[in-house]
Amino acid sequence: MIKITSAISLNPAELSWEFVRSSGPGGQNVNKVATAAQLRFDAKNSQSLPETVRERLLQLAGSRATKNGEIIIDARTSRSQEQNREDALNRLVSLIRQAAIKPRSRIKTRPPAASRRRRMEKKRLRSEKKRLRGPVGDP
Repeated sequence: MIKITSAISLNPAELSWEFVRSSGPGGQNVNKVATAAQLRFDAKNSQSLPETVRERLLQLAGSRATKNGEIIIDARTSRSQEQNREDALNRLVSLIRQAAIKPRSRIKTRPPAASRRRRMEKKRLRSEKKRLRGPVGDP
């Protein structure tokens, strides 16, 4: 089990890996070895995630999530397949941890009377300044 938080753990069987040839530095290694790791996680059908976390995770994943609720993380920064695999898994874990944090709900408040008075005073002064810029009337 992959521990995410104290309450959430991922079953490694829910993850699927695919390795492809990576672009970038590596010389002949790039042409021969499939070092880029592609991690797929079916968040929509995962038994490991609570419903609220699942919804926030798909929201946070953005373009990394497919229409059918699968999250795809592509890691190809390293020349080593193992490091890319570790990087992809760390990125998924941090994304789920971020989704596990419940957002604080906003409490509606009214602006204080003093700030409303200051705002109205500023408006009055600005209005006066603009009025004085107008054409001068006959005496």
